[in-house]
Amino acid sequence: MPSRPAPSRRDARAIASLIADAFADYDARFGDITRRAQRRFAQCDWTGAQADAVARIDLYEQCVGETLARLDARFGDRLRARMLWNQVRDAYAGAIAERLDCELDKTFFNSLSRRLFGTRGADARLEFLAVDIEPTDRITHPVARHVYVIGDDLATSCGRLLRDHAFVGRFADLEASARALAAALRARSDTRGRAIELLRTVFYRERRAYLVGRIFDDETWAPLVVALTNGDGGVAVDAVLTERRQVSMLFGFARSYFHADLPTVGDAVVFLRTLMPHKPVDEIYAVLGRAKQAKTERYRRLLRHLQLNPDERFVVAEGERGLVMQVFTLPTYPIVFKLIRDRFGYGKSISRAGVIARYRLVARHDRVGRLVDAQEFRELRFAAARFEPALLDALLAECSETVYRDGGEIVLRHCYIERRLRPLNLYLREVDEAAALAAALDYGQAIKDLARSGIFPGDMLLKNFGVSRNGRAIFYDYDELCPLEACSFRRLPALSGDEALQPLEDVVYAAEGDVFPEEFARFLGLAPALREAFVAAHPELFDPDWWRGLQAARLRGEAPDVPPYPDSARTAVRAQTSA
Repeated sequence: MPSRPAPSRRDARAIASLIADAFADYDARFGDITRRAQRRFAQCDWTGAQADAVARIDLYEQCVGETLARLDARFGDRLRARMLWNQVRDAYAGAIAERLDCELDKTFFNSLSRRLFGTRGADARLEFLAVDIEPTDRITHPVARHVYVIGDDLATSCGRLLRDHAFVGRFADLEASARALAAALRARSDTRGRAIELLRTVFYRERRAYLVGRIFDDETWAPLVVALTNGDGGVAVDAVLTERRQVSMLFGFARSYFHADLPTVGDAVVFLRTLMPHKPVDEIYAVLGRAKQAKTERYRRLLRHLQLNPDERFVVAEGERGLVMQVFTLPTYPIVFKLIRDRFGYGKSISRAGVIARYRLVARHDRVGRLVDAQEFRELRFAAARFEPALLDALLAECSETVYRDGGEIVLRHCYIERRLRPLNLYLREVDEAAALAAALDYGQAIKDLARSGIFPGDMLLKNFGVSRNGRAIFYDYDELCPLEACSFRRLPALSGDEALQPLEDVVYAAEGDVFPEEFARFLGLAPALREAFVAAHPELFDPDWWRGLQAARLRGEAPDVPPYPDSARTAVRAQTSA
């Protein structure tokens, strides 16, 4: 068998240069899609905006594939010489060293490396690992921003602020929006002697544009986000967020990604962390659309945690045993690992491919703050001693297509990693009456929000929803989730005589996709008082006509608006959103 040619430093530099150019091309195409958001907002082109969101998500894998094809065509089998690739890594590191966002370049390199060499776990000789790196520590220059000194007339200052952003679209009544913004600031904070600073970049998502920044006085500051909507009448200030909790939820892990044309990303991440100091840096990268960098940072944080807690073991996650997924976690770390079982429990007809397809659907859908962002990982490697024995036995026995032992280590071929939430069924048993009522009602609102976004969750049992630290109900069990259009919402037939005494499933035929909303109340699993409150607050959920009305609206190209903030944050001036 002929031996491979000896590695050449010229080849190493050429490969490194090609990869650097490929990432620059990806970044430019990412920016091209992102910049379209301004035009989509100005033209109320919500369908185009959603198509752009999907195209941008898919762009990374597309560019990785294109780059591998170019590398293979030019360098052939030489690419897979580990000694050469080690030299490529060093040459690439030198080429990108001065870039503010060099961590993004490194992640792109790692994606190529892992595909070429089928890396299991991590290999510091072939990729960039550096567990101890905090990606923004080296960033010292401030992100570009506008600063507005607030004079005696707050409305005038707000008008100047909005006028600077008139390029987002034609304001319906700029002076009215300025007065509404001023009134909101007066109502929610003391604005004497203050200044406002806003990022120059406007953030877009779904049907809204956001001005993101801070409001100051001499000693304190608060986050400030101004939400703009557009409709037939033009642009208007729809909401003003000044509470850290509201801003954190706007940038949350259950939201779709923003389209923000940032010249550089790391300095924006630094700024956003001042607004949300408790939010992990990986979640900020994710919500800015840099999903692969988010995965890198989540993996780094996990490895750092394992190093600092050498005796902590993976354990089965709290909650009812899943029929489709095996779920485990670390007791002191807020994520869960989800693995697809080899065989599913009774009543589950879905396939492994079907489960993966549903996770893919969620990743590309408008998550409206009600669906967890699940990151897909492959070939993770951990010490077998890290697993509690009963969990390890279950993984090897029930997930053998995904999990195997390699000496003293366990390899996870494929898994999803998500933020850990408290299962709603457990949460309702643990909190006081007021908190339980709030969670139960928000559970109903979550189902409505999903329906209005075009998603039917399928299995709506309490155990399939979790509660975030902000008390928000979020859905995380995707194996029965489907597009709303795939369902046939039927009314129960009137039964009499012997039929009325028999189990419903014995006398009412249900085809695949048939749903009987009137039956939902039977399966909620809420305590009587909570169930009564739930039914009173959300009667639409039990009415087939309400569900069919949503379907009909979507067929007409309409989609109800789902504001990503509470009514308390909204102003009196609101644009009439167009369909």
